[in-house]
Amino acid sequence: MGFYKYIREIHKTPQKNLEGLHKQRLMQFRREPTTVRVDYPTRLDRARSLGYRAKQGIIVVRQRVDRGGRMHVHYMGARRSKAMSRRKDLDKSYQSVAEERVQKKYPNCEVLNSYYIIRDGMHFWYEVILVDKDHPSIRTDSKLSWISSHKHTGRVFRGLTSSGKKSRGLRNKGKGAEKVRPSMPANKGRLH
Repeated sequence: MGFYKYIREIHKTPQKNLEGLHKQRLMQFRREPTTVRVDYPTRLDRARSLGYRAKQGIIVVRQRVDRGGRMHVHYMGARRSKAMSRRKDLDKSYQSVAEERVQKKYPNCEVLNSYYIIRDGMHFWYEVILVDKDHPSIRTDSKLSWISSHKHTGRVFRGLTSSGKKSRGLRNKGKGAEKVRPSMPANKGRLH
């Protein structure tokens, strides 16, 4: 196995494989602010597979997201059964929420991708890979220069990252997924 594959195997069951380190990380992450810029990725294998490279113009940010608050909230008191519950935003993942919050903190960068780090009873932690689209080393990079284009501005808010596409149902292809593309609203008025 290659080096990155060993790291991947360790992170499949971190509580068993990284007992002390797992607890230390949780205690450290709880003390830190909600959004923290980190020097290097916590999970190097996952970051590399999602496009991270140790070069100027690419930064990694750890984001904490509160768990819960994603259920039907029931009102107490006399109301119609139709109006008894109000739905909160259930169709967006915690990962998408983390990406959007990082994007708001770093408006001059674009979100490339993100990955899960750790969780406890109250929080999820994700690391988000950001690209400074105006940096000269990014503009001249043949693999990353596409993100400098204007059409990729605010891609995280339009559901164009990997977790955003998953929430939109774009992982499915073929039979049963005809009405997913190009988007649900675009298919609503289409004649078949």
